[in-house]
Amino acid sequence: MSKLWGGRFTKQTNKLVEQYTASIGFDKALAEEDVQGSLAHVTMLAKCGIVPEEDAEKIKEGLQSVLQKIRRGELEYSVSDEDIHMNIEKNLIEEIGPVGGKLHTGRSRNDQVATDMHLYLRKRVVEFVGLLHDLQEALIGQAKANLDTIVPGYTHLQRAQPILFAHHLLAYVSMFGRDIERLQDSYKRINVLPLGAGALAGTTFPIDRHFVAEQLQFDSVYENSLDAVSDRDFILEFLADASILMMHLSRLSEELVMWSSTEFRFVELDDAFCTGSSIMPQKKNPDVPELVRGKTGRVYGNLMGLLTVLKCLPLAYNKDMQEDKEGMFDTVATLQGALQLFAPMIATMKVNKEQMREAVNKDFSNATDIADFLANKGLPFRQAHEVIGKTVLYCIQHNKYLLDLSLEEFKQFSPLFDDSIYEVLQPETVVNARNVYGGTATGQVTAAIRRAEEKLQATGQWVQEYLEKSK
Repeated sequence: MSKLWGGRFTKQTNKLVEQYTASIGFDKALAEEDVQGSLAHVTMLAKCGIVPEEDAEKIKEGLQSVLQKIRRGELEYSVSDEDIHMNIEKNLIEEIGPVGGKLHTGRSRNDQVATDMHLYLRKRVVEFVGLLHDLQEALIGQAKANLDTIVPGYTHLQRAQPILFAHHLLAYVSMFGRDIERLQDSYKRINVLPLGAGALAGTTFPIDRHFVAEQLQFDSVYENSLDAVSDRDFILEFLADASILMMHLSRLSEELVMWSSTEFRFVELDDAFCTGSSIMPQKKNPDVPELVRGKTGRVYGNLMGLLTVLKCLPLAYNKDMQEDKEGMFDTVATLQGALQLFAPMIATMKVNKEQMREAVNKDFSNATDIADFLANKGLPFRQAHEVIGKTVLYCIQHNKYLLDLSLEEFKQFSPLFDDSIYEVLQPETVVNARNVYGGTATGQVTAAIRRAEEKLQATGQWVQEYLEKSK
């Protein structure tokens, strides 16, 4: 068959041009969404009397047949048919004859492809919220199992103050909670229908865009036809959300890599999520978090790539916008891979509580509490800070830790010290002294877990609601 748009042309398209401009190599990922949009479109055409009911029924039967071929992997795609829309339309015409050509009445590939991507990203956003829910659940499970586990907290990668390991894990629960909120909010702008905008100016046919929106469960339609076909903000927003999410995964990945090293030995990742060395038989490499950390860069690149493509485009559609898809598909695949692995990797992670406790006992992360102790005795905090600095220096010079000092040694730095200093310096005391909302005290972390579980339940309900709507 000749090109569906070939009537105006006197020459066949150069084969190199076909290969260079074709998008079927990647936009075939939109095949099911393309059929979904077409089914709603032809139903509307019949409702509005634009296409006879019997023709519409024949087209719908043909589309269902094409859809089954897609799902069985039997649909043959051709570069000469350029993109997923033309491939499906040609297959439809081959299936039911010339009546299939009526499907494209009242629409353009410009509003068609935009609709496909809205449908595609809508599914992915719900999927990713669900996967983040599972990751939060795994982190909360580890937090509940480690409410009595104390670990050094760090600033500048230097030991700072002891904290509950559960408190540390809940920081990531909060991060991923913001990722969930961003994705849920982006759903509002994804769930807007562009179909009916035509190539750029609308259509002369008396279509009913709101009926199509109802059929496809869109909350609204684009107000402006130019904006409808040229808007890629919803993809940019998804890529930005994905970049922040990958940054959070990368930070957690970095900590998992460090924590599982011989130098830390804080955690051990399950064998199912690690690999070995081809030459060093003793090695157990944390490849999953390392790859997630590495793949973060490609997600950032996809965002910057699309921002650059769009930055100087005049309204409305331009062929440049074909470049919106590969980065989106790559980001979706990268996120899927990372999130599907992270929840079970966290859930099966072994925590070395004894090693964490030993690390806390062999540092000066309780020093701040001595300064607070002296300040409560009436010594100005700045003077107390200086006293503790000198005390720590003394310990370093004599190869001791604060709990190793005798009371006489303490008193040489300040007469305000008494026997109660030893209780003040205990890791449990230090942790539980931070008894403020959001702090690391056991009671506060227990309450934080309860709040996190309530939010987790709400997220699960949101996912279920949208999964039900899409059936």
